[in-house]
Amino acid sequence: MPRGSAGRRWGLMAWSLLLFVAAVAVAIYAGLYNIAADVPHTQPVYWLLDTLRERSVAARAQSIAVPNNLDDAKRISRGAGQYAEMCSGCHLAPGMKRTEISQGLYPRAPELRRKTDLAPAEQFWIVKHGVKMTGMPAWGVTHDDELLWDVVAFVRKLPELTPEQYETMVKNAPKHEELMEDMQMGSGHKQNGKHEQ
Repeated sequence: MPRGSAGRRWGLMAWSLLLFVAAVAVAIYAGLYNIAADVPHTQPVYWLLDTLRERSVAARAQSIAVPNNLDDAKRISRGAGQYAEMCSGCHLAPGMKRTEISQGLYPRAPELRRKTDLAPAEQFWIVKHGVKMTGMPAWGVTHDDELLWDVVAFVRKLPELTPEQYETMVKNAPKHEELMEDMQMGSGHKQNGKHEQ
């Protein structure tokens, strides 16, 4: 194959790529893609964002050490109160009808009363760091790791609960305000087993 032919082919590919990037930039700048939460993404965009989220969470959760007491009744009870306060408005609970906020979210928040394929470390990472452009906040900004693991412990138990069991657990759980006060009374803000001042 002549060298000139290969060079022309690479030049054509480079120009094609440049034109594609320019077209995408113009489309973005012109606002052609509708980002309204009441209009679903196109399938390619949905696939891209979903894959990006799944792979990003999996990669970052690999090094997280999972506590061996996620099935501890006290930990699950503490998580129940936190879940009712922080999570149920979007992620719902057994017997709970969809809320106004849960109906308006896009992408729709997963209903955590259903089983999940996520590992505990992935759930913890999501709860701690949140997920951009989904409405999922980063609770690690305001809560220490122990409280977040309590939430994970409860979320893992949630699919087994009836509406009555859920209500009883939440009613008997330590109140959110009490847990936050206890956390703040500690020496610093505990993250990843270390105290941050």
